[in-house]
Order: sequence, then C-alpha cells, then structure tokens
Amino acid sequence: MAPKFGAAILLFLPFLAFIVSAQEPAIFDITKYGAKPGADISGALSSAWKEACLSNTSSRIVIPAGTWSLSQVRLAGPNKSPIDLQVRGTLKAPIGQLPNKDGNWITINYVNYFEISGGGVFDGQGTEAWKQNDCHKNKKCVKLPLNLSFNFINNSYIHDVTTKDSKNFHVNCISSHNVKFQRFTISAPGDSPNTDGIHLGRDSNITIIDSTISTGDDCVSIGDESTEIHIENVTCGPGHGISVGSLGSNTAEKDVVGIYVKNCTFLSTMNGVRVKTWPSAPAHLQVKDLHFENIIMNNVSYPIIIDQEYCPHNLCNLKDPSHVKISNIFIKNIKGTSHYPEAVTMVCSRTNPCENVQIADVDLTYSGKLGPTTTKCANVKPTLVGKLNPPICANITGAKSS
Repeated sequence: MAPKFGAAILLFLPFLAFIVSAQEPAIFDITKYGAKPGADISGALSSAWKEACLSNTSSRIVIPAGTWSLSQVRLAGPNKSPIDLQVRGTLKAPIGQLPNKDGNWITINYVNYFEISGGGVFDGQGTEAWKQNDCHKNKKCVKLPLNLSFNFINNSYIHDVTTKDSKNFHVNCISSHNVKFQRFTISAPGDSPNTDGIHLGRDSNITIIDSTISTGDDCVSIGDESTEIHIENVTCGPGHGISVGSLGSNTAEKDVVGIYVKNCTFLSTMNGVRVKTWPSAPAHLQVKDLHFENIIMNNVSYPIIIDQEYCPHNLCNLKDPSHVKISNIFIKNIKGTSHYPEAVTMVCSRTNPCENVQIADVDLTYSGKLGPTTTKCANVKPTLVGKLNPPICANITGAKSS
C-alpha cells in the first residue's frame, strides 16, 4: 500500500534535521562579493555560491533586504554540505530578454540538502512578455524563461518565499527526490498566459503544503514518471486547477503512481482536480493510485475531470482512443459550487476503461440559474458511496452504489 501523507512527512524529517543543525552555518553575504543595489548581482551570487559549495560545514548565502537586479544565473552542485539560500529582499528579473535567451532566469541543479528561505520575492516582471506570448497558435513561438528551474535536487526544503509574475512557468522541479515546498506563495494574474505554478516531472516524494498559488494556468501540473506526490492545504485560484498530465504524447513517458491532493481549496478556477491524456497518441502507460479528498470548490468551472479525450486546438484525432490506463482513483468529500452545470466529467478511454474508481460524499451545487448540476461519464463504472450531488454517472449501466 502506498504510504499516507503523514508517512511522507516522516520520510522528510531526517534530512530536515540535517539542514537545521545546531552548528551555526558559515555566512556568505552577497554584499561581500561586490553586490550593490541597482547593479546586476549575478556575478556576486555565483561567487558566493561557488564558495558555499566547497564549504565543509553548512552554509548560508544571504541576499539582504532591499531590491536587487538579477540578470540571470545558473547555480550547480555538487555541494559538500547543506546550503541555505536565504533571500530576504526582492530579486527583479530583466523586463526584456535575458542574456541567454534559451535559458531560464534562475536555474539550480545537482544539489543535495538544499534550502531556500528568508521571506523574499522572486519577481519575474513578466507583464510585457505575456503580451508577446502567442504559443497557443504559433509552434515556433519565442521560448520564455521560467522564474525558478530546479533539476536533480534532492532532500531539499523551499519555504517562506514568493515567486511572482514569471514570464512563463513559475517553477519546475524535474528529476528530483524528497523535496518539500511549504508556505510557498505564487502570484500572477488570472489572465497571464502559461504561468503554471509548480510543474513536476520524473520526481518522487514531493510535498507541497500550506501554500497559496494564484496563476493564469495550472496551479500544479504533474508530468510523467511522478510518484508519491503529496499536495495538502493549498489554496489554488485564480488558475486552471491541479492537473495530472497531459500524458500520452511521447512514447518515452513512464507511469504516474501515488498522487494525493487533500484539504485544498479552489477559488474561481477553470478546473478543480483534473487528469488529462491525449487520444491518437503513441504512449502506453499507467496512471494509478490517485487520491482527491476533503476539497472545497468555490465557483469552479469544472470541479472534477477525467478527460482521456484531451485535444486542445484540435491537434489530434478523437477516433483513436488514448492508450493510457487509469485505475485506483479515490474521490471523497468534495464540496462547494460549480460555475457550470456539468460538475463532474469522467470520460475514459474506449480501449482502456478506467478501473476501480471510488466516489464518496460529493456535494457540488450549480452557482447559476439553469438548473441542477450534472455529470458526464463514459467508459467507467464507479463505485458510489454516501451522499452524491449531482448523481454520479447516472447514464452508465453498471455504476455501483454501496
């Protein structure tokens, strides 16, 4: 059986204790490396980072209070001892193009026992870049940078900081293990394009807890080869909700196993919890052990969605069903309001129907005046428990009540 959320916290404690050791860390203040307000601090930060990575004792890189200009930086390990990047001020990205137009704003790779803290702000200043974003209609669109790109980071703790107005995704966390985001704030307007909050892929044991995410796209998006992802006490909105996928477009994709979304609140988002896979796509993989529990939906357009006919901009052929197999889905205690009548959509693959779907205690009312909430179901026969409003999959023969 997959470990519960509490077990994930217990797994996290040993390395957290290592980061928060009794020994006073060595301090690397960027002002000692030439950082000055109004000037680019990338050189000073890189110099402080290199020395911290060589330290045989735990270290703390300090970006003091104030406003600092940072053109672009790429920080990489390995590090000999734990590092805390303490951001107390506001870092501002260039409004225009970065020095390396193909890179992200802040990239951190190959570190172990790493921490970001300090109460500071990573300001991507993306307003002008959003006006140029035409990727929804132009496959050769200009690649815009992420605020924070984490790759191959392990046993790490990112907390009590804010990322705002990224030009593209705010955060990606790729090929990483045992990482915790806590009291992490993401802020961008609801109409800002492609400003996903946190994107995960090829990760294991990732926790996002006690955080607020406001974006113009998914609050959290979960890609392939993700296992044991725990999202708890997160407020999402505006945005497009919390999504698993889209999946199935690449033959190299691997299974997604163990996704837990609990005690979360969605505020006027486009979607609530969503699983999306491509039809007419080559990949054969499994998505299983998904837990969506104790969730409040406040005026959410589409609160619960399993969509195996995900086909934005008509880029696929619906005649060829999805090859992704979805199973072991547990949906429990979902309450609130739906902006549209269709509150629950479960459209599974014709050739790979969803299996072992359990739905209990759902109460979603329509916030408009067109009538009651409804559901749309295909290729799924869920087990139904408790009070259910709307009636779930009433059009499906074989849906079981208990």
